Amino acid sequence: MSSGIPAAPDGKAAAVFLDRDGTLIEEIGYLDRPERVQLYPWSPAAIRALNQAGLKIVVVTNQSGVARGFFPEAMVETVHGHIAALLAAGGARIDAYYYCPHHPDGRVAEYARACDCRKPGRALVDRAARELGIDPERSFTVGDRWFDVALARAVGARGVLVRTGYGDREEQQPPPGLAADAVVNNLAEAVSWILERTGRNTSQVEDRTSQI
Repeated sequence: MSSGIPAAPDGKAAAVFLDRDGTLIEEIGYLDRPERVQLYPWSPAAIRALNQAGLKIVVVTNQSGVARGFFPEAMVETVHGHIAALLAAGGARIDAYYYCPHHPDGRVAEYARACDCRKPGRALVDRAARELGIDPERSFTVGDRWFDVALARAVGARGVLVRTGYGDREEQQPPPGLAADAVVNNLAEAVSWILERTGRNTSQVEDRTSQI
C-alpha cells in the first residue's frame, strides 16, 4: 500500500524546498567544517514524516561563504554529506541538495557576481524541477528568512516562515507586500502544516517544540 501523495496528471511530484541553516540545522554563521553541524532535535522526525508522505525534499541554500573566501565550494558538499549521514541515522532522507555559492560583493573572482540562483532567485528551484520532476506550484518552501517566502511567491509555491534561526527576528520585520502562508515555531510545525494541506496524517511528526 502506497502512502505517497498522488502525482499530478503530468506525473510531476510535489516537494518541500527546505532552507538549511536556521531551519534544518542550527544557525551558527558561516559553516566552514562538518563537525559544527547541529541538527535541530526534531529535524530527523520531521524529514522522515515528509519521506513517508511521498513528498520530495530538496534543500535550497545560499552559501555566500564560498564567494567571500571563508571556505571552498567542496566544503559545502562535505557538509551536505555529513547532514545526510546524520539524517540517515534517524531514518530520514533529503532527496537533493542545491546551493548558490555566489555573492555580488564576494572576494573570490569566480563567484563574485550577481546571479539568479541566489534566493529569492528561482534558478535552483527551476533546476530541481527539471532534474527531479517537480511541480513547483504544488510545492512548499520552508525557511527562516523572508527571501524563502519570496522564493515561494516567485515559483508559485506556498511559503512557510519558521521562527528558528533568524526567523523570530524576521517575523518582526515583514517586507512590504510580502506575507507567509504560515508562520510557525520550527520545522516540525511546518511539516505538520504541510501534511494537513496535503491530506496526510500529522501524527507522523514528533513535535518536540518544548526543546527550543
